[in-house]
Amino acid sequence: MNEQQKTIISQAKQEAAAFFKHADPAHDFWHTERVAKQAVELGRETEADLYVVELTAWLHDIADKKLNSTEEEGLDNVRSWLDSHGVEEDISVHVMDIIETMSFRNGTNKAEMKTIEGKVVQDADRLDAMGAIGIARAFAYSGTHGKPLHEPASADRRDRDTAIQHFFDKLLRLKSLMNTDKAKQLAHHRQRFMVSYLEQFYSEWEQKL
Repeated sequence: MNEQQKTIISQAKQEAAAFFKHADPAHDFWHTERVAKQAVELGRETEADLYVVELTAWLHDIADKKLNSTEEEGLDNVRSWLDSHGVEEDISVHVMDIIETMSFRNGTNKAEMKTIEGKVVQDADRLDAMGAIGIARAFAYSGTHGKPLHEPASADRRDRDTAIQHFFDKLLRLKSLMNTDKAKQLAHHRQRFMVSYLEQFYSEWEQKL
């Protein structure tokens, strides 16, 4: 990575810090920092362009639909940032393609990730939704948005909008969606922790422990 690229990475980090200053704990600066660090680590085990990887990781959630009025607005914000900071066109196109492709939609994605850079950033983002941190983020998000912990009385699980339901709707499905070998290894351990947590949760909820 040359000096100009290092400067742009530093500016992207600053942009993320400013954007997430008042964000909820589930989608804050620390989530972005964890994703950036994890993505770089995964990228080092492949032949990924670490500049593209780290730049995308720092900017990926700025385009998140949950944090913007519309998905298009979020994508436009990232695109404008890349243009205003002089990011080369081929890099900018690559970054935008990754961000547009990586969002989780009901257990699937809009399109298959084309490049190794996209795959490692996607894996890093998914890993941060698993394990102990993934559990913490799920409850933080539910609390911020006034969702209950659990609703065992609901006959139809599809009608539930709770922290625990989020495990089944998303978190427990992420392990099978990992792209890289290292991410699959990490996901295996985080999956086991989440399953163990749910077993403990249900035992306590039902006064068995």
